[in-house]
Amino acid sequence: MSVNINLLPEIIPFNNFGNWDVYMDVLYAIFKRDFIDSKPKVGQVVFRLKYQPVFQDRAYTFYHMTHKGNIEDERIPDMRRSERLPWCRPTIENADAYNLCFWEEERKGHHRVCIWLQAEDENGNIDIEDNYFVIFEVRADYVLPWTAFCAEYNHQIRKKTKEYRQWLNHVNNRVYTLEELIFDIMNREKQGSHENHTTP
Repeated sequence: MSVNINLLPEIIPFNNFGNWDVYMDVLYAIFKRDFIDSKPKVGQVVFRLKYQPVFQDRAYTFYHMTHKGNIEDERIPDMRRSERLPWCRPTIENADAYNLCFWEEERKGHHRVCIWLQAEDENGNIDIEDNYFVIFEVRADYVLPWTAFCAEYNHQIRKKTKEYRQWLNHVNNRVYTLEELIFDIMNREKQGSHENHTTP
């Protein structure tokens, strides 16, 4: 389900600053407020943070929420995901209230959850970059925000739609709250179960 963009915090465009270092300082202040000084909470689940390894004197997770690339030490700034950083915590905490799509996925043996926010304008239109995805990793006893990014191409949206539908089919269309899904994964992690509810 899409969300009216006016319900979300304003994006922070780079053009308002014109200087990358200043821009990163402004964004890091938001990140620090939302993920360090206080933590996202979903029901009884309070998120932790992967701080190390520090990059440019800032938390590791901030780097993933503002830069893109497949090679860790060669990631480059991503303007679209950077300017939507203020959306990250509200997407996590309001996933149920906004009736957002979310699902479990497995990456390199780790269980993660993807939340899909679609922000629509006053006319009900959704720009491709306003498809915003937040990924967090679920461990046996805690949860770590991992990354967040915007769609850049239509095939990414088709891929995520397929992942979500495959997961729904895998869990027989069971309806979860986000907290229920997190606890379900945590319980399986604690039991050391190899069963998963992830997309193939």
